[in-house]
Amino acid sequence: MSETAANPVPQHVAVIMDGNGRWAKERHLPRLAGHNAGAKAVERTLKAAKKAGVKILTLYAFSTENWSRPQDEINGLFKLLEQTLDRYTQDAAKHGVRLLVSGAREPLPPSILAKIDHAVSSTQANTGLTLNLALNYGARQEILHAVNALLAQGKTQATLQDISNHLYQPQLPDPELIIRTSGEERLSNFLLWQAAYSEFYFTPVLWPDFDETEFNKALAAYRGRKRRFGGV
Repeated sequence: MSETAANPVPQHVAVIMDGNGRWAKERHLPRLAGHNAGAKAVERTLKAAKKAGVKILTLYAFSTENWSRPQDEINGLFKLLEQTLDRYTQDAAKHGVRLLVSGAREPLPPSILAKIDHAVSSTQANTGLTLNLALNYGARQEILHAVNALLAQGKTQATLQDISNHLYQPQLPDPELIIRTSGEERLSNFLLWQAAYSEFYFTPVLWPDFDETEFNKALAAYRGRKRRFGGV
């Protein structure tokens, strides 16, 4: 791909949604209040992505490291996820959105898995924006999953394409743009393989305050980048 100073709208945008807890703490609210506010930011971002012409939106919803959080917070997150999946499944057909979920199924609760399977199957024919939810996701674990799948096939030597073909969602293109909110500037075990040539956009805005204006700022920054892909 040649260098360009005016990139088109990225086909695939990934977001590390960070800052729910800090947002709640600043307002002297419980952490779950921050997660509820963050769920509204998800809806705003989904609408903004569709409006901008983005085709794939990957959201880092729950990492493999998040199991270390207090159990009541985890329970609250899963309850919120169930409610969101129910609402999403009802609305997705109307809006043409397709749902994918990336991550390890174990040890997710059976009730969550049932709702995930229903949401994925009921939206698979939709041809609008694809929402890829990274749930119980870890990038190192994803790469290990791919390697183990290749070993199970009897592979003794793998190619780069072999690894790519055995990731959680091999049909998706790598994200051109990765956004992280709350001022943190790290990947936190997110899309390590796929992010090799992604552009990064970091914002101090906490996730519950993220909206269409902030999303468009990220897109504008991306469009101004020069992407060389190792060339000159």
